[in-house]
Amino acid sequence: MILKIDFNSEEALYVQLCNQIIVGIATDSLREGDSLPSVRQLADEIGINMHTVNKAYSVLKQEGYLRLDRRRGAVIALDMDKLRAMEEMKENLTLLVARGICKNVGRDEVHALVDQIFDEFGGQA
Repeated sequence: MILKIDFNSEEALYVQLCNQIIVGIATDSLREGDSLPSVRQLADEIGINMHTVNKAYSVLKQEGYLRLDRRRGAVIALDMDKLRAMEEMKENLTLLVARGICKNVGRDEVHALVDQIFDEFGGQA
């Protein structure tokens, strides 16, 4: 998986890194048990500070996407339960749907968009 950082984005670098790893998991580019590069190695590869990578890994660990192993480093470990994931999705979708409604986006358009995004991830689950 190739990670790309947009240095011109207003989104924090560690957030960009977290999001790309999560998308990698969702698209099956990263799987349960896969090791990620060391903090130092990834920082060097993408040209960011080691503390930024460390923060991203810490956030992903806290959210249940990674575990930190002394020998293998950061390892994909999906222990986040479905109920927690659904609640998190609901929080994020609530605001997005509200913004869409303000811009006259209809229910069918929202459903079609969600279906399209879901299909892009292989329609798993």
